[in-house]
Amino acid sequence: MSLTQNTTVPLAPQRHRPPAVDGGWRLGHLWWAPHRLAFATAAVLLVLSAVWWLGVWLARAGVLPVWPQAFDPGLLHGTLMVYGFMPLFFAGFLFTAGPKWLGMAAPSAHDIAPAVLLQGLGWLLWLMAAFGGTPWAVAGALVAALGLAWSATLFGRLLWRSPAPERQHATLVWLAACLGVAALLGVAAAVWWGRHDIARACLLTGLWGFVASTFVVVAHRMIPFFTASALPLVSVWRPHWVLALMLLALTLKTVSVWTEWAGWTTGAWALAHGFWMLVSGLLLLWLAVVWGLMQSLRIKLLAMLHLGFVWLGLGLLIDGFSHLWAALTGAQALYLGALHASTMGFLGSLMLAMVTRVSCGHGGRPLVADGLVWWLFCLLQVATLLRLAAAAGGSTSVILTVAAGLAWTLVVLPWSWRLLNWWGRPRQDGRPG
Repeated sequence: MSLTQNTTVPLAPQRHRPPAVDGGWRLGHLWWAPHRLAFATAAVLLVLSAVWWLGVWLARAGVLPVWPQAFDPGLLHGTLMVYGFMPLFFAGFLFTAGPKWLGMAAPSAHDIAPAVLLQGLGWLLWLMAAFGGTPWAVAGALVAALGLAWSATLFGRLLWRSPAPERQHATLVWLAACLGVAALLGVAAAVWWGRHDIARACLLTGLWGFVASTFVVVAHRMIPFFTASALPLVSVWRPHWVLALMLLALTLKTVSVWTEWAGWTTGAWALAHGFWMLVSGLLLLWLAVVWGLMQSLRIKLLAMLHLGFVWLGLGLLIDGFSHLWAALTGAQALYLGALHASTMGFLGSLMLAMVTRVSCGHGGRPLVADGLVWWLFCLLQVATLLRLAAAAGGSTSVILTVAAGLAWTLVVLPWSWRLLNWWGRPRQDGRPG
């Protein structure tokens, strides 16, 4: 049956908003579309987490007074970076683009509001653990896990009812979300038991098996499509074997989280892991070129997607060298560098690009990265390089980490402020959405 026919099944009765009286900012405008509500909640959490983490490092550097930390700040920070805002940005994107993939009617912001608001509340509680300790962290993680499970269930309903013949990407995204829920529940349980080592392993499982995997699946579907739309001479090329190899690398990363937790950091496993990460990194850099990396540089918003994807290849290369170095010497000096190349570089850059693109397209604005967005993107690249330099160690590591945190904060503050201003206003072209 053709998807051009009227085969869609609505998730819920559609709600129609009244026409806007003016173009002013209103909190109620966030309820006009799923991406508005989900993105706005994510942006608030992004800013809070960035400002808090910068404050922690400024205190360590002696710039601010040191205040008592009632909970492990590293675990607090890592969990916020993986789960605090990324799944909410996912929700805004997937409940906007996902129904189109599946030939289904999109849910309204009211349909996804419980999932979004539970996650927002949960991560505010989690952040309060910096002052209140373990009970706040456990409560926050459990509330956020409920919200994430709610979101996964809503997307699962779209998937199960879909008449679309091609549902591979949506299915993989949904499976990744289910793993993300399980890993987050593992974080909550481990924190309650006082096993922060297991909590970190569960957190990294969520990073590679849920967040990074979701980005890879969406990149495989959307980057070639966006590129071909903007550059007609570049064809859409996204064979399934490429996606399978990318997910295989992330699966190996997920398994390695637990082998390293068990102490298998040297020997044959480290050699095999390092070798496959090198192969995967080279494959991704080759794929970036095939997908039109050089041609994309003429269009800034498209270049942001491609350059962000390059960071994943670089992150896997650094990771491969790190594990080979560990197998030979027993050291892992490059581990944090590999981690931040993949998180700040890959995930951060694609977050900036994808959220900006959706906000422009559904806000009645041109699909372009203007001067502000481009300079913020460039500053993000600087922040990533500073964090990689800090991860190498040495006497300047604290200063470099503070500089990286300051640069990251200077990226997310104006970016979030601008987009929050957009999401709270009617579309520029007067259309609904």
